[in-house]
Amino acid sequence: DSRVKTAIRREDVEAQVRALLDDGIETLAVCFLHAHQNPEHERLAKSWIEESFPGVYVCTSSEVWPQQREYERSLISVINAYVGDRMKTYFTTLEQRTRDLGMTCRVFSTKSNGGVMGVASAAERPVETLLSGPASGVIGAHYVARQIGDPDIVTVDMGGTSVDVSILQNEIRYATENTVGDFPVIMPAVDVSAIGAGGGSIAWTDAEGVLKVGPESAGAVPGPASYGRGGTRPTVTDAYLTAGIVAPDSFLGGEMTLDREAAHNAIDSISSVLGFSRAETADAILQVTTANIYAELLPQMARRGVDTTGFSMVAYGAAGPTQVFMLARELNMRRVIVPPSPGILCALGCLVADFRADFVQSIWREADDFPDDELQAIYSRLEDQARTWLSEQDVELEQVSILRSADLCYVGQSYEVNVPFPDVPSADLTTDRIVDWFHKRYGQVYGYTDTDAPARMLEARLQIVGVTPKPAVRLVSGSDDAAEGPKGTRLIHERGEEREATVWQRGSLRQGEVYEGPMVVEQYDTTVYVPSGFRVTVDDYANLIGEHV
Repeated sequence: DSRVKTAIRREDVEAQVRALLDDGIETLAVCFLHAHQNPEHERLAKSWIEESFPGVYVCTSSEVWPQQREYERSLISVINAYVGDRMKTYFTTLEQRTRDLGMTCRVFSTKSNGGVMGVASAAERPVETLLSGPASGVIGAHYVARQIGDPDIVTVDMGGTSVDVSILQNEIRYATENTVGDFPVIMPAVDVSAIGAGGGSIAWTDAEGVLKVGPESAGAVPGPASYGRGGTRPTVTDAYLTAGIVAPDSFLGGEMTLDREAAHNAIDSISSVLGFSRAETADAILQVTTANIYAELLPQMARRGVDTTGFSMVAYGAAGPTQVFMLARELNMRRVIVPPSPGILCALGCLVADFRADFVQSIWREADDFPDDELQAIYSRLEDQARTWLSEQDVELEQVSILRSADLCYVGQSYEVNVPFPDVPSADLTTDRIVDWFHKRYGQVYGYTDTDAPARMLEARLQIVGVTPKPAVRLVSGSDDAAEGPKGTRLIHERGEEREATVWQRGSLRQGEVYEGPMVVEQYDTTVYVPSGFRVTVDDYANLIGEHV
């Protein structure tokens, strides 16, 4: 209940720290059991450590994320301490070196929640950047979709080791049950799911001779066999090359030549086990890759009550545009959107992201026993923290929004539902109104509700969003002097058939023209494969828009 029973003693703290440092510990995380209710002891411990052991990096759980659940809170504090010293040094050095180069602009870091923050904030809480890469891609895809007025999208970011997917219904979804490796991270982040299927995913056969793809990856070193860096096991990239989808002399705009013979040898290593030809094996690898993504993505869409035929799919990453039409065909997606520069869409997301920060206060009380004035005081306090944080960023903003929500459950339940609030000031919040919103939200999620059952309030949440002026971004897909017609044709083996596909440079495709698959579109950062049954056009923003014929 936040009352101090026994005062913390400086000599105890210093003795424990000295023992840890003698064992070779370099950074420290402080997490006390009830610091989410009263952080004073953690603050004292940190101040004593900094005074007595200068130079030792130390963080506290109450400043990282003051939410009840001591294991998860301790875990993200340890993660923060593990990367904190190095990240703080990195950000400080980065800012100093850019100034030495004469750069007068501010430096910002992206966050897991899809926002950005100043490097000073990033240095204090680097744990907030853990999932910032995938989050930035979703922000970029959302920006592209809003430009063309397509609010309901599935983002597909396929790189070398995984496919990151997110489902957006007019707005970006957030989750507080993310994982990094085997560890749960309870801080809010853009809701992205990782699937173990990428261009470097290794194809193999199990003891029964069944073809599998991933989750093991060849990585960047040695990489796929076709990279010629010593890799010998077959990968998805080797299958693209063997199937004819990717040309060995067009990779990275011709700057890197793929080793066709090495790719063939790698594919042949499992062809005999499968009893397939080389081309059939490559085709099978791509079909299994599609099936792996399908098997993970379809249940996620079903849980959200999403009809795939009403959604578009935005593909980015080096391999996303290569695989996306095969996936969209299986899911019967409404259309496919390939941005002009899929390989740098995450960078676009960084450019257009807003300043965003999350704040939490644990409550864990039945709503009937929670007075309105205490509730209002909590949200007012969170808002003060949020506005202080935003003012510290010292940036020009066009608009500031406050988004309030709470986690609630029925008494006796183990899992909660996050309930977003309408745009209501903190002073007008009441527990009765929040419980009513909870019943409605619960009914939307689970299809039923029990208005007679008592509800428990677990967490009060608040997010502040500072909307930044957006840069004038002009995305281009190729040079203006690109050839008028196709480069030629290429035989492609896919879905058990060999077809002649037209090969184009991305910059050669013209707005207003209709192009039908099978076709291959080559550009520096990716290869787009459009199977038969699809047609593509180029929109006003240089996106490729693919639709079923």
